[in-house]
Amino acid sequence: MATLKALVVDDASFVRDLVKRTIRQRFPVIETTDAQNGRRAQSLMSRASFDLILCDWEMPEMSGLELLQWMRQQPQYEKVPFIMITSRGDKDHVIEAVKEGVSEYLGKPFSPEGLSKKIIKVMGSTLSNAMGRSGKSMAGPADAFKESAALLTQKREPASPAAEQPTPALGALAPSAPASPKPAAAKGSMSLASVRFAESTLKSVVKDINLTEVRVIAKRDQSFPGILDQAVVDIDIGEGQMARLNGYVHQLQAVDKRRDTDFVSVTIRFVDEDPKKMEDLSRFVARFRAGKR
Repeated sequence: MATLKALVVDDASFVRDLVKRTIRQRFPVIETTDAQNGRRAQSLMSRASFDLILCDWEMPEMSGLELLQWMRQQPQYEKVPFIMITSRGDKDHVIEAVKEGVSEYLGKPFSPEGLSKKIIKVMGSTLSNAMGRSGKSMAGPADAFKESAALLTQKREPASPAAEQPTPALGALAPSAPASPKPAAAKGSMSLASVRFAESTLKSVVKDINLTEVRVIAKRDQSFPGILDQAVVDIDIGEGQMARLNGYVHQLQAVDKRRDTDFVSVTIRFVDEDPKKMEDLSRFVARFRAGKR
């Protein structure tokens, strides 16, 4: 029986479902509720109490940072753990979140094991005691997540060991940010792209893109994701601005009709519902198509 309550906040329903399913598989004592943006989350938090907040940064109506700022001003939420789950991993954003009272920072795309570790870390004895009362043991994340990881991502083991995308230690005054991948950049008819996954980064060329999905071509000698794996595509939209688009692997296909093909086509389907991200994507798509003429 669930004794703790968590609120999952993200404008992408696909991401919300991943987080909720992970929690349900690993922590049956936690009941989850979800919200599509910070404004809706604020409304829910005003009417009910939650023991854990897991929230995206970039959302329409109210961002994750704005929700965090409001939350820390409410007496009942001053000490409640807040995990920021976001594709923003640069140093300035991490420091800003730390100053506002974030408990932990998890970069997208994330693995079920990585999410589990963060939840265990921020909830500590509260979670351990609840699991004990329910007769459940606090097994190590690696063991407890074998079933849920396979269920969520159907992930294959990478060709070479790759650590989960690093996130900064929040206890440091000036934490180091993870290395930023090389973004997609329009260059005439060829746009280079680095598509990030939980355990690897794929260097590739954008073959086609629209408001729903992007298809990239990559050399076969890299570590490839599995179908339905989370992905983040960083797109340079010009004037020093970056659009970070969340998605999942929709299709993997050999470019040539032969087993020893050197190239693989990867289709990433976008899941973001933020109007601002769609506007940024529209501008890039227009530039991309103009460059192909």
